[in-house]
Amino acid sequence: MKWISSISKKRLRLIVYAFMLFGLAVIIRLFYVQVLKHDDFTELAKQNWDREVPFASERGEITDRNGEIIVSNKLAPTLYFMPAQNDNIKEAANKIAEVLDLDAQKLFEKMNSTAYLVKLAPEAKNISYEQAVQIQGLKIDGLYSGVDYVRHYPYGSLLSRFIGFTGYDTQGLAGIEYQYDKLLTSKSAAIRLFTDAAGNSLPHVDDEWRDGEAGATVELTIDLDVQQVIERELSQAMAKYDADQALAIAMNPKTGEILGLASYPTYDPSNFEEVEQSIYNRNLPVWMTYEPGSTFKIITLSAALEEGVVDLEKDTFYDKGYTMVEGARLRCWKREGHGEETFLQVVENSCNPGFIELGQRVGPEKLLGYIKDFGFGEATGSNIPGEANGILFAEENFGPVEHATTSFGQGISVTPIQQVTAIAAAVNGGKLFTPYVVSKIYDTETGKVIHENTPQMKKEVISEETSALVRKALESVVANGSGRQAFRDGLRIGGKTGTAQKVQDGRYMDGNYIVSFIGFAPADDPEVVVYVAVDNPKSATVFGSTIAAPIVGQIIEDIAPTLGIKVDREGQMEKQYRWGDPITDRVPNLVGLSVDELMKLQYPYRIEMHGEGELVLSQLPEPENILEVDGTIHLYLGNELTEDQSAPNNTTDATDDSNSESDPNTSNETNSENDSN
Repeated sequence: MKWISSISKKRLRLIVYAFMLFGLAVIIRLFYVQVLKHDDFTELAKQNWDREVPFASERGEITDRNGEIIVSNKLAPTLYFMPAQNDNIKEAANKIAEVLDLDAQKLFEKMNSTAYLVKLAPEAKNISYEQAVQIQGLKIDGLYSGVDYVRHYPYGSLLSRFIGFTGYDTQGLAGIEYQYDKLLTSKSAAIRLFTDAAGNSLPHVDDEWRDGEAGATVELTIDLDVQQVIERELSQAMAKYDADQALAIAMNPKTGEILGLASYPTYDPSNFEEVEQSIYNRNLPVWMTYEPGSTFKIITLSAALEEGVVDLEKDTFYDKGYTMVEGARLRCWKREGHGEETFLQVVENSCNPGFIELGQRVGPEKLLGYIKDFGFGEATGSNIPGEANGILFAEENFGPVEHATTSFGQGISVTPIQQVTAIAAAVNGGKLFTPYVVSKIYDTETGKVIHENTPQMKKEVISEETSALVRKALESVVANGSGRQAFRDGLRIGGKTGTAQKVQDGRYMDGNYIVSFIGFAPADDPEVVVYVAVDNPKSATVFGSTIAAPIVGQIIEDIAPTLGIKVDREGQMEKQYRWGDPITDRVPNLVGLSVDELMKLQYPYRIEMHGEGELVLSQLPEPENILEVDGTIHLYLGNELTEDQSAPNNTTDATDDSNSESDPNTSNETNSENDSN
């Protein structure tokens, strides 16, 4: 037996310790890899095995101010194919082609690929849900349906030139869809299929689902009810007058919120490629620039009243049909002139020479200052894509003639949204607001607000006292002047007409006009401003008073209930009778009268009775509404009045015409229906 030396023992001990340490290190490493880093390394392995079939999450919706959906999404699956999982690709291609009405050979060529996963696009992208169900029923090996969506427009072309559209992969290409594309865009979900290098499924690994993320919701300030009325009226105007184009804006003058915004002609955003780019790339209310015509006179009026250089009811002006400025003859639309008139009548008659006088009283520097203060010459800050700045005369070029023509809205270029924003300030107490059309953007799933717009007042351009005078004068324009066709009993509409000759290559185009009207209601406390412009209408009488004014009046009448504007005749200016107007009177209160009492009266109306009974329980039109004297009052009979029905306060005989409107023989002979620059 040999004895081991002490040195050998030490060496052996070191080897044993080394093996023990190595074993411990291996155990620690295995614990780290298999336990602590198990999930991380498993995910790395899966990334080498997985094949994802995308399941698109929904792009964010676009809604109106009340949450009503304007743009949403519609399910439209896309097919994916794994060639390695199918032994008869030719047959699979034939089956799919039959359902989708495709060229089977071309589809086979695409499916017979060396790629591990083939997206069958565009042939089988965004197919209908029904087609997807039918194809899945064929149980084709290696074929998968990925969830996709296309934009859905429940109101068709409504707001299309503002909303815009999306492209092939639902990316925003125009309008709001483009401007807020990053926020509207979703993060796709997916099914993770785990396969080997040949594309065969791994039996020991279950398929997985990767969550997506929906896009944010964009809530507009638009009111769908208001928008539908506006688009209905523009559509009818386009057809009636064979116009080249038309536009409209409705704004809340107290906040700057855009309630309605329309451009015509319009288009179907689902088939945008079928129209010219100029249609879907131009949002007319912010893009289009042109001479405003007489609607711009409101700015001159506001400046003159704020500077205290005119008393509308006491100061007078003699209009001979033209004014000479630096050798230039600047005419009134009424060639023979309006003669002697107060400055209130200057406003009612839209008299160009009278407004030149107002502009001269204000002075060139101050007038140009007011124009800029009202926001002309620069973008309004609405943040609506494509907004133009408009064009004003430079100060060094603002000579006497330019000063004069600017006073009545000629020689400058403005946008419709500038017009609406400025006039809103003129009638809301003098406060110039930044217009805006997006109320807020919020996370669809959590409701968390990502961005929110609130009213932003830029400056005070005129005083409340001046604004009240402007409102009164413009209400008089609708009751007694060129805007009479916008008059609606009880709504107290104020406004101004405009007829501007179009300019091309520096010259006015013969017989080609843009007619417009800007109106607001109620005149004592405006809740809405509505602007309508019709480009190149074909009509015998092309004036803002005859074409645009009645459109605005109808819009305001129809949207009044939506905006909470109630009929209130207190303080209303009565519409003056003009030769040719239908003779009207206020409807009497006949509720509570017996049939025998009715027979004794001599009202100049046709009366139709409905139902059975001896008493009038209700009537249409209701009392105090205006009705043509040969119109019809419908009476509904019964035998007993309820508590909420009342008898008339008086039964004045119809032969007493003291309440009737003015006799035609004593009417104002000044006819200001036709309004031009």
